[in-house]
Amino acid sequence: MNEAHRLKERAALASIAVSTLMTAAKLFAGLASGSLAVLSEAGHNLGDVAATVLTYFAIRIANKPADEEHPFGHAKVEALAALVETGFLFALAAFILIEAVKRLANHDIHIDPGPIVFVVLIVSMIVDLVRWLSLKRIALATKSDALAADALHFSSDIVASGLALCGIAAVLYGYPQGDALAALGLAIFIGVAGLKIGRRTVNTLVDTAPKGLTSEIRSLAESVPGVIEVETLRLRPAGAEVVGDIAITVARTLPLEKAAAIEANVAAAIAAPHPEVTVKVAARPIALDDETILERVLLIAAKRHVPIHHVTLQEISGRTSVSFDVELDGRMSHGNAHEIASGLEMEIVRELGPDIEVESHIEPLEPRQLQGQDVAANMRAEIKSALTRMAPETGAIHNVHNVRVRTTPDGLVINYHCRVSPHLSVDEVHEYVDTLDRKIRAAFPGIVRIVGHAEPLRT
Repeated sequence: MNEAHRLKERAALASIAVSTLMTAAKLFAGLASGSLAVLSEAGHNLGDVAATVLTYFAIRIANKPADEEHPFGHAKVEALAALVETGFLFALAAFILIEAVKRLANHDIHIDPGPIVFVVLIVSMIVDLVRWLSLKRIALATKSDALAADALHFSSDIVASGLALCGIAAVLYGYPQGDALAALGLAIFIGVAGLKIGRRTVNTLVDTAPKGLTSEIRSLAESVPGVIEVETLRLRPAGAEVVGDIAITVARTLPLEKAAAIEANVAAAIAAPHPEVTVKVAARPIALDDETILERVLLIAAKRHVPIHHVTLQEISGRTSVSFDVELDGRMSHGNAHEIASGLEMEIVRELGPDIEVESHIEPLEPRQLQGQDVAANMRAEIKSALTRMAPETGAIHNVHNVRVRTTPDGLVINYHCRVSPHLSVDEVHEYVDTLDRKIRAAFPGIVRIVGHAEPLRT
């Protein structure tokens, strides 16, 4: 049990004790004086005792963790308890109203406004004031519906005791109907208090979001970079917390990791100013108007888990032509490979429209993990020397380094690093590296794979 729940339970137990003592005192004073207003107050306090006992057990139940039958927890039990308390208030108000009307019609009722009545009512008002302030503070701190209802009870007790005090004072000064009028005012006041509690409790039970919170949460989510729009947002109170879900839209060209990061950023942006709010964020990818044809083609291939490269776009007499290389398992039958490539082509046509021309070239993808080992030092030195000698012949490649040569069952695999001008384009660097690769392959026919990693020249 956390500190908030311990605080709520202690507050509820204290309220039970205070309400019981006040009920006994007012009942004694009411019976001694014959005052309907004071007896009504005793009945009011008796209802408070029952309501506060209900509050205590509701708080204990609401503290239980979620289970299979209650996946969202038991927090609404507090709201249910508050609703029952509201029923107590309405029933009491109706009873007092009927009795007050009867007394107003009967002029033979004797009331003895003794000192004990004034003492009990004044002490009651002081105690109720202390309990009201204390419970109000705890209810705000713990966001407890049940304690908030309890606090409102004690605040109504202050006014109710004040009305009863006025009625007894009227009797003392020779106006016996003042007691019944005070009871009538008390009934109306209790009914209004019950209406306020009931309205708030019903809002909780029917999942009414706190006023203004939905628009604030929406603004926080839309301010997160990468969020295009908030599609749906649902919030509902759950005891001291507010839970819900929010659906946002993001660009479909984003990688999954980026979309997941945006979801996390939205949750964090909401939790920072509102730690009591817990929302489940779901991102839906959508197509943007500024997507290029290249981005759309790459996205379609990625969704089908088909690697492609060397995408070429052409505009021919107002018609777009797309061509690309498809990498498929080299051991796959050509019939299966052609079916995969054709499926990708048809999907691109569906996405971009029937007027587009799509052509693919199938290249073998080597999925096997080759077993290799470093070649002898003299062979590595020979290949490194050849790379160093041939690099200047390209006119752009310098400082060949980190040369590694491994032998595999399929042939030699060479990896090396080199440096080029940072001002060259990617196309230019690729052409220079390919030129060097062809020279090395011609000098060493046993090469099955060569990877040249170009780095910017250091200034």
